[in-house]
Amino acid sequence: MGPRGFPPLLLVLLSCCASASTQAVATPAVATPAMTQEDLNSTEATPAMTQEDLNSTEATTPDVTKEDLNSTTTATLRTSGSPRTPGTPRAPELSGPRPTPVTDVAALCVCDLLPARCDVNCCCDPDCSPTDFSVFSACSVPVVTGNREFCSQKAAVYSMNLTADPPHRVFKLIDQINPSVFCIHISNYKPALSFANPEVPNKDNFDRLTQASGGFTLSATSDSPSTATSDAPQPTKYKYGVPLQTAGTSSGSFLRLPSPLTSSLCTDENPAAFLVSQAFECSRRVDIEECERMEALSMAHYNSPAILRVSIKIQSVLYRSLNHTLTRLEGHGVLRPSLVSTGQDRLCSNAVLEVKYSLLYTATGQIQEAGLSLVLGTFSSTVTLLQQKFEIHFIQHDTKPVPRSGNPGYRVGLPLAAGFQPQKGSGIIQTTNRQEQFTILHSTGEQDCLASEGLRDPVLFGYNVQSGCQLRLTGTIPCELLAQKIQGLLRGQAFPDYVAAFGNSRAQDVQDWVPVRYVTHSSNMKGPCQLPVALGIEVKWTKYGSLLNPQARIVNVTAQLISIPEPLPGPERTIVISTTVTFVDVSAPAEAGFRAPPTINARLPFSFFFPFV
Repeated sequence: MGPRGFPPLLLVLLSCCASASTQAVATPAVATPAMTQEDLNSTEATPAMTQEDLNSTEATTPDVTKEDLNSTTTATLRTSGSPRTPGTPRAPELSGPRPTPVTDVAALCVCDLLPARCDVNCCCDPDCSPTDFSVFSACSVPVVTGNREFCSQKAAVYSMNLTADPPHRVFKLIDQINPSVFCIHISNYKPALSFANPEVPNKDNFDRLTQASGGFTLSATSDSPSTATSDAPQPTKYKYGVPLQTAGTSSGSFLRLPSPLTSSLCTDENPAAFLVSQAFECSRRVDIEECERMEALSMAHYNSPAILRVSIKIQSVLYRSLNHTLTRLEGHGVLRPSLVSTGQDRLCSNAVLEVKYSLLYTATGQIQEAGLSLVLGTFSSTVTLLQQKFEIHFIQHDTKPVPRSGNPGYRVGLPLAAGFQPQKGSGIIQTTNRQEQFTILHSTGEQDCLASEGLRDPVLFGYNVQSGCQLRLTGTIPCELLAQKIQGLLRGQAFPDYVAAFGNSRAQDVQDWVPVRYVTHSSNMKGPCQLPVALGIEVKWTKYGSLLNPQARIVNVTAQLISIPEPLPGPERTIVISTTVTFVDVSAPAEAGFRAPPTINARLPFSFFFPFV
């Protein structure tokens, strides 16, 4: 019976293989239904087949014909195309439409930094009007896209049509193609495209959320410290240019510093930014009848806001009379504007004329104290435009103030005021650390560069100085590493970008600062690497102002870095590096000027000489 039963059994196996291969072509994958506990028990209860049962099965198996094989394949195909059994996992989709992007690139704007104000050259700023676009020179952010990993996505393209009259902004929404081979073609996991909105607990779902989170316990010993910790104010760290927030009811509450915008009139929507010292003078329309109701004239209006839990303290109050004499007021508290009648005229007293904020901050960007200095005054009913001054400056904690180098011009022997500009269009950040000012190498008796690496001497106005040291090299040192080390010795830790034109130039007045021109001179001899050996600083200055009291003004600063080829290798080499500072007076010779003689521009009547002519 064994040899006779072999061919039918082989045909049965072939039919199973044929149905399996056909089913694999019809569908990518067919999931097998999960076996329940009852099916598992019934399978375990099935008795084992003996050898006699196997022989009887082989004997009763009929021969499988070709028609039976075709019918079996057809039934298998029909079964593979049947609907998926409920409860089975779905096969992964190979293709499908991409879901709607969560981020609209047309609404994104990475250069929109100032709230409720138009940023310069920010073409995607929604606060900018067509009039603002007409004065733009270019778009600081020309293309705005979403996730760059996608093979195809929308991109917002901004440009300026400067040939039009007036110039206007051009906006296009295009399909951007990612040429990378490893890009995301389809994103079929929709929850990954956006953040899940957390479910807010309420009286209906509180019990369900408590059970889902595993519950909680209340402890009298652990509850008090946690409550105190949560209620304690968290310090806020600011970065340069970030608006100063106040403890208001809305997220858009900022410390406002009135300033002139398109005219000399005061605009109260200018937010004060961190480390941006500003000073403005503007005019405000006043009415003597609104003296006691105008917030801009009230002392409490500038003292009431709190800069993120830091209360503003009044440091000094001065009173300016009608004859411009100043008197210091002490112990009067917060004074409010009052309307006073003097005969036929009426006066508004205790009106705010000058406001000055002084903010003390730490090196980590936290504001510790906020001081306020005010100047109050009086104006009469004939005044319709009141002049007001507003100023804000920042003082770093535990630092010594940088002394002025002159007022206004430089004085001989005082250090040059230097700083750097973190970004285009911002103010100058003036360093207070001596190692971060405009400094040169410090010469020592040993003439060892490594021994005096951290010692620097400030550049003093009017003093021509030359300093240097020797760098002894042993062994083989890569030329690139050596050039970087020597350049760091010559320039110092932070070489400044700007030098103040006057000794009292303010940081917010960028036009009063002179940029440092950096020039590199290499040797004509060809070599694989050039080593900087000298730094020459040339400062050009001129006499400015009256001939009776001329003021020194810096007009140009040039730093020249001189490099030579790498010396020949040897067991011990010595390189001499030096720094020179030269002040050049480029003042033009003074010429005496005289006023032009007056000219008579008189015309005679047409008939003056009638009847003689």
